Amino acid sequence: MRKHLLSVDDVTSDDIATLFATAAEMHDVQRREVKKLPALRGRTVINLFFEDSTRTRSSFELAGKWLSADTINITGKGSSASKGESLRDTVLTIASMGVDALVMRHSASGAAHQVAQWVDAAVINAGDGTHEHPSQALLDAYTLTRRLGTLEDKHVVIVGDLTHSRVFRSNVACLAKLGARVTVVAPPTLMPSGVDTWSAEAGFAAAYDLDEVLPKADAVMMLRVQRERMSGGFFPTGREYTVGYGLTRDRLAVLGPDVPICHPGPMNRGLEIAADAADAAQSLILEQVSSGVAIRMAILYHLLAGEGSQA
Repeated sequence: MRKHLLSVDDVTSDDIATLFATAAEMHDVQRREVKKLPALRGRTVINLFFEDSTRTRSSFELAGKWLSADTINITGKGSSASKGESLRDTVLTIASMGVDALVMRHSASGAAHQVAQWVDAAVINAGDGTHEHPSQALLDAYTLTRRLGTLEDKHVVIVGDLTHSRVFRSNVACLAKLGARVTVVAPPTLMPSGVDTWSAEAGFAAAYDLDEVLPKADAVMMLRVQRERMSGGFFPTGREYTVGYGLTRDRLAVLGPDVPICHPGPMNRGLEIAADAADAAQSLILEQVSSGVAIRMAILYHLLAGEGSQA
């Protein structure tokens, strides 16, 4: 792996295979009575989150602590940024304390890339605006691999608010590296502009009719409707969105019982996914959370202690 994890482009298919193998070993730690490995003893990891988060921040915190790193959480509201300090001054102040890794979430696309130019510590992008969320894509692919065995030639359907989703952008790149066929589905108002050109270059397909695509899926990933990022009316009502693009009870019946259902969370139950689907036996949503800790342990290990580590 490179020094930083800013984008899915920073990992090759071989890197992903290595991360998955390490994550499988790290997964066993969750079942131990004492959840501790000495791999990162003496290392310091800062989780700097300028946006709210439950799953990502908690899993990175657990990942660091279970690897014996000193892990500190800093939120935008609890930092000097809330007093008007610039992002550059904030991260340089933190980096000057001798930290080894900086896990950062920020509302501005490209923020993590910029920070990586300013600090010597390893930088992990935990979500930057509507750009990318590489560790989420890795854990999604890892979860699906554990269920399906391989993603080679598997048809993965990603449904929902694509315009505002950094998870979608990272997932199409990650799944392509693993040989999956990807179809993204959204209403025209939530389909990214220029998607036809982009999809041709990146090797995924775009569609607008969920009911036509769903029966052909080997796995389905529902995305959250990100109302907090919407500045206008992208669909008339929540009910209309659900009818057209929600994973409802009727659509769940169309899926085979072995077709896994994913959602990166948090979920809007009753909007993009029905409770029946979220809680179905084929749902991997809670497994994604468990996999998230394992994958983030693997990422921290390979960046800070693994062979070729530059930290």
